[in-house]
Amino acid sequence: MRCPFCNQDDDKVIDSRATDDGTAIRRRRACNLCAKRFTTYERVEGEEALRVVKKDARIQSFDRRKVLHGMIIACEKRPVPSEELEAAANRIYHKLLSDGVREISSVVIGQMVMDELHKLDQVAYVRFASVYRQFKDLDEFMHELRRVIGEGHQGR
Repeated sequence: MRCPFCNQDDDKVIDSRATDDGTAIRRRRACNLCAKRFTTYERVEGEEALRVVKKDARIQSFDRRKVLHGMIIACEKRPVPSEELEAAANRIYHKLLSDGVREISSVVIGQMVMDELHKLDQVAYVRFASVYRQFKDLDEFMHELRRVIGEGHQGR
């Protein structure tokens, strides 16, 4: 494994444990050259079996990192731990795998991301939805915002 700080491949594993959802191994590593520490995740291969059908009908390989990246952007400056985002991305990935369908619409994946974000942080959900759903005007955006606010008050 190459050190992300000095780019050398001489490191040692300090700690190794399964993630909370059991879908990956988290390894804490220390570079033997620069002594900086970093974390890696080891997962079972299988993403290449999933293909995403984009809105314009293009097809590309599923990339869990893209799902996670979109969620991270939506949660920027929000109190959502990265472990929860990792777990949400894993749930999406494993749900897609377990469905047995090898070609998935990007719309379905986007809805799954919105569902996960809605559970984690309503502000992040609205951020993601505003980009993903491409609201045509302020009225559409406000309608969705009122819906989310209304759901929040029902739970109290």
